[in-house]
Amino acid sequence: MFTKHFEVDPAHIDFQGVVDGLYYPFYMEWTRHAFMKEALGIDIEEEFKQGKMYMVLEYSLRFRKSLKQGDKLEVTCELQKNEKRNRVNFFQQINVNGVTCTDATFVATCFVNGRPSVPEAVAEALAQLG
Repeated sequence: MFTKHFEVDPAHIDFQGVVDGLYYPFYMEWTRHAFMKEALGIDIEEEFKQGKMYMVLEYSLRFRKSLKQGDKLEVTCELQKNEKRNRVNFFQQINVNGVTCTDATFVATCFVNGRPSVPEAVAEALAQLG
């Protein structure tokens, strides 16, 4: 499973002393983009220059435990098949000390000439899942 590590940014702490819920998806996005580049070899910025737009279409996020200042985060990312052939799911978790604080599923696609598709590198990785 692909993993990135972060420490909670103090600027993300709200008046209650916990990470504002707005920031959870950012930690996941940074990890998802790194996964695309490091694990799949897809540089989405370079791909955009070639007319390919990678987009999150929807996501569901479940909070289990609040993140606090000083927490060291382990953010994971793994591919999952979507029921539609031109979409892919990214299942992600934020863990602190082995405890899952949140999990989410991001549904994404790549638009090429306005048509949704799954890039070859993603399709190959999905095929390895079985």
